[in-house]
Amino acid sequence: TVGDPTFAGPLAGVELNLAVYHIVEEEIKSQIDEEIYEDQVGMMEMVLDVDEIASEMKDIRGE
Repeated sequence: TVGDPTFAGPLAGVELNLAVYHIVEEEIKSQIDEEIYEDQVGMMEMVLDVDEIASEMKDIRGE
C-alpha cells in the first residue's frame, strides 16, 4: 500500500509494505469461525467472483 489514502496524516505517501488480503481469500477465511464467517460474509461470497478476487489480490501483493 502507499500509506494514508487521505493524504491527511503523517503517513501520507509513505509505503508501509503491508500485505493486503480480502476477506474471501482462503488465508483469511480459514482463520475465522465458520459460523461467524457464514453469518457475516456468506451471502456476499455467493455473488462475488471469489477466484477473480483472490487472483487480483495475489497480483497486487506481487505473488
